[in-house]
Amino acid sequence: MEELLDIYKTISKKEVTIWFEAAKVSDFPKNGGACIKYKDKQIAVFNFERKNTWYACQNVCPHKMEMVLSRGMIGDQNGIPKVACPMHKKTFSLDNGKNLDGDLSPIATYPVKIENSIVYIGFAE
Repeated sequence: MEELLDIYKTISKKEVTIWFEAAKVSDFPKNGGACIKYKDKQIAVFNFERKNTWYACQNVCPHKMEMVLSRGMIGDQNGIPKVACPMHKKTFSLDNGKNLDGDLSPIATYPVKIENSIVYIGFAE
């Protein structure tokens, strides 16, 4: 199952070579997440409306290798925006993917931009 994680790599905004049109802003729940598919990747996209910020990360939780992070609860831990896995409550920074519990590898994160009410996720090809 570890090979599943190998397809996910954090991409910084400066590394983006393609902005993938994910969906309309209105297709995402406020203060929650949804999953989009890009090639062979499932990406969790979060509209953190309380912070007026959008985030994207791999949808697979590295704890039990389940595609569930898009259904996780988002919140704040000491000023760090985070998502908690809905299955076992493992938490990850939405800024940099770091496991805030300290017992797992980080998750991959991706840049998000909004243009003309469309959500775009950045990838490097």
